[in-house]
This record gives sequence, C-alpha cells and structure tokens, in this order.
Amino acid sequence: MLKDAYHRAIKDLRISVTDRCNFRCIYCMPQDEYEWIEKKEILTFEEITRLARLFIRLGVDEVRLTGGEPLVRRNLEVLIAQLSALEGLRDLSLTTNGSLLTEKVEALTKAGLKRINVSIDTLDPEKFKRITKRGDLSTVLEGLFAAKRCGLDPIKINAVIERGVNEEDIPILVEFSREHGFPIRFIEYMDVGNANNWTTEKLVPKKEIIELVSARYPLREIGRENGSAPSVDYEFVDGRGEIGVIASVTEPFCSSCTRVRLTADGKFVTCLFSQVGHDLKRLLRTGASDEEILEVVGGVWKKRQDRYSDERLEALRAFKYDPKQNKKIEMITLGG
Repeated sequence: MLKDAYHRAIKDLRISVTDRCNFRCIYCMPQDEYEWIEKKEILTFEEITRLARLFIRLGVDEVRLTGGEPLVRRNLEVLIAQLSALEGLRDLSLTTNGSLLTEKVEALTKAGLKRINVSIDTLDPEKFKRITKRGDLSTVLEGLFAAKRCGLDPIKINAVIERGVNEEDIPILVEFSREHGFPIRFIEYMDVGNANNWTTEKLVPKKEIIELVSARYPLREIGRENGSAPSVDYEFVDGRGEIGVIASVTEPFCSSCTRVRLTADGKFVTCLFSQVGHDLKRLLRTGASDEEILEVVGGVWKKRQDRYSDERLEALRAFKYDPKQNKKIEMITLGG
C-alpha cells in the first residue's frame, strides 16, 4: 500500500470535473470574475477514467466528483458510467449545489452514482440568495427530494457556517435534517483559496456548534467513519438521525488524511490548501505509459508531508498566522 512521509495511505480521490459554477457563494467564489480554464485544457472523460484507474492501482477505493459545480459539465452521467465500471472502486459519490439535480439525478443514478452531498447553508430563501448570489433555494430543495425519490443513499447536507452570516440557522437546519432523514454536516469556515478574505472573527468553532445542537437535542459521539473521514459524527440520543462537523481549523485531522485531488485541468494535488499541483495532463497528452504515470504519482505521494491545518492551528495559537501570506490554489479550481 502506497504511503506518504507520515505513513498516510492514499485512499480517497476527489476529482474536479469543471471549474465553472452557476453560483457565487461568498465563502468560495466571492469575486465576480475569474480566469477560467480553457476548454481544451479540461480533462476528457477518458483521461479522467484512465487516471482514476491508475489511482485505484495505488490504493484508492473511493471517488468523489466535485467542481466548480459538477452538474454544469455536460453528459456527466457518461463519466459516472465509466467510473462505476472500474474494478476495485468501492464508492462513487458527488458534491453538488443541487440546482440542476431535478433534471439530472435520474440519469446519474442509473449510471452508477451511489450517494451525494448537497450544499445548503440556510433555509431562508432571501439569505440563501445573498450567500450564493445566484441561487434559488426552492430549486435546490426540489432537487434534494428528487434525489431521495431516485434512491440515492445517503443524501447528506453540507452547511458552511460563518459568523454573522448563518450561525443562527444551525437549529433550523438540524430540524430539517431530522424531519426528512438527511444527515447534515456542518463545516467550519476555512481559508480555502485566497479570495474569501478569511479571518478568525468569522469562524464558528466546532465546540460551539455541538453545544448549540446538543442543548436542544442531546448527542452521542460516533467518531470518524473508517477512522479517517473529515467529519466527526454524532448521533441523536433519541435515535432520529445524525450530524457531523468538519473542524479543519479548530480540530485538524491532518494525521489521518488519506485524500488526494485532481483538478479539472489535470493537476494532482495532495492537500486542500496546496499552493501547487503536479501536472498529469502533460503526461497523458505526451504519450506517457501507465507505469510512467504511476511512478510520478507514487513518487510525489511518498514525499508528501502536508499538514497545513496542524500548522495553521499552531500559528493561530502563537498569534502568528496571516492567511494572506499563505497563497493557495483557489477553491473553484481545486474542488472540495
């Protein structure tokens, strides 16, 4: 099994299929204009499938499709069918803003998609529009329930919590989660990319989120799925569902991180907060063999020493952290 410098295996591949998105969420894409990747530079479905097959040979058994918004990529069900047929792939999932789910979820499910995460940061329609700048909450909720009718399971809700924006929405989101059987994951506001002007003043820590939820609905900690999932999960004591919290800032999980990322233009990235990626597209398009590509990927992973969130917390505690001096790949390019 391939392991990095801290003995972390390579298990979970996140593939960004596009850098385009039909929303402009304030924590991800606050700017109006971006330099988009040229269409010819985007990996084809065949290139993505070939790379996924090679990553599986190195130990990956889970693939998650991301973006941008992955559903704006045309004929995505074709890629899902190709990926779902790969031997050794245990799980195939997708993260989406849900706006195009209603029209596309049936085809995605038939192609082999197993489960989805849908981003919903508030159930207030006006606030939803302010956060996403372009989103229509009713369309997203329609897509959420269309996915449920198609049998995807689990269907999880992701909610990024930002102080002064939507922390008061936490109880309402929990009520919705419990009522309809959608597990929910709250995500600490992070300094992903460079454009969202992150500060600790906007952070609602995991401890506060858990205290707020458990004051109304007592919780019992379950832990991290498989010991390495980003979310620490909790079940409601009354048995009506569960929640999770991804606390990259206040409770880093670098020591158990098994995730690797592939950008839409073929960059192999070893951390969500990376400054650079390693170009696999060039290898694909210059005739490199599978073994040559495996050697490059394996060599990079073996030297991997990423522990950004650990280092950030150490710097925050020492009052020495300045996010503006830590340039990173933008979230819209890298994917979640």
